[in-house]
Amino acid sequence: MIQKIAVLTSGGDAPGMNAAIRAVVRTAIYHGIAVMGVRYGYQGLIDDDIFPMESRDVANIIQMGGTMLKTARSKDFMTEEGRSKAAANLKKHGVEGLVVIGGDGSFRGACALHAEHQMPIIGIPGTIDKDISGTDYTIGFDTAVNTAIEAIDKIRDTAAAHDRLFIIEVMGRDAGYIALNSGIATGAESVLVPERITNVERVAAMIDYDQKRRKNVHIIVVAEGDDFGAEPLTHVLQHKFPAMEIRHTVLGHIQRGGSPTYYDRVQASRLGYHAVLALKEGKSQEMVGIVNNHIAFAHMDSVVKKHQPIDDDLLDMVRVLSS
Repeated sequence: MIQKIAVLTSGGDAPGMNAAIRAVVRTAIYHGIAVMGVRYGYQGLIDDDIFPMESRDVANIIQMGGTMLKTARSKDFMTEEGRSKAAANLKKHGVEGLVVIGGDGSFRGACALHAEHQMPIIGIPGTIDKDISGTDYTIGFDTAVNTAIEAIDKIRDTAAAHDRLFIIEVMGRDAGYIALNSGIATGAESVLVPERITNVERVAAMIDYDQKRRKNVHIIVVAEGDDFGAEPLTHVLQHKFPAMEIRHTVLGHIQRGGSPTYYDRVQASRLGYHAVLALKEGKSQEMVGIVNNHIAFAHMDSVVKKHQPIDDDLLDMVRVLSS
C-alpha cells in the first residue's frame, strides 16, 4: 500500500481549496498514509518547499478562502530540468503519490511529470471558471458566482435609482460560465461570453427597443475574455446613445476571495476524500470530478485537450427572459 503522498495547489486560487486540502490530509492520515504539503505549487516542488502535515495543520481552515499552501505559476516547471528537480525532491521525501489541486494548466504540468517520472498523480479541479471537461463542478465556481451576484444586485439598485445602463465585467478569460450564470441570476438584459462572437448591433438594438417601451434600466454582464470587451462596448454604446448614462464596472479579484459557500466546502471535501482513496487504490493520472452529483474519474490527458463547452440552452434563455 502507498505510504506517503503530497498535496499542492497550483494556478489561480479558488474558494474551497482549503476544504480540499483538509480532506486530503485527514483522509490520508485516517488510512495510515503520511502527508507532505507543498507550498507555492510546482515552484515549491522545485525549491523543495515540502513539509510534513498533521491533522492539526488543517484545523480551522475549511471556512477560509484562498489556499493555506499558497499558489504560484512556475516557468521553471515548464522545462524538463525543472520537472526533473521536482521529481527528485519528491523522491527524496519518499513521496509515492501526488494530489494536484488546480486548473487545466496545472493538469498539463501533472501529465508531464507523470510521463517523464512515472509519479502517480490524482488531479482535483480547482478553478472559479468552471472550464474543465469531465466534471460538472470545479472548486470555487459557486462562491465566485455568488460573489458576482451580490455585487450585481447592488449595482442594479443604483441603476434603477438613476435610470442608468451598467456594463459589468466579471472574470472569465477563456470561459463565460461566471458571466452566464450571474447574468441569469440577476436578470441581466445581455450576457456576453468568450465562446460567442459579440454582435454589438444586436446589443444596441435591444437597448433601443427597451427605450421605446420605457424600460430605462439595463444590466449587461460581460466576461473579461469577451472578444469585443466591456470597456470598448461602453464607448460604442455611449456614442450610440448619448443621452443615456452608461457606466462600466469591473468586479475583478473580489470574485476569487471570500469564505467559500457551503456547496464549495462540501463538494471540495468530497473531491479531496476521493482523491486519496484513488491513490490508495492504485489510480494514477486521473482527475476526480463530479458528474450528475456522483464521483467520476477522467484521464487527465483527455481533460487538458478540451474545455467544458458553454450551455447554448442557457444563452438562449437569457435572450428570452430579458425580452
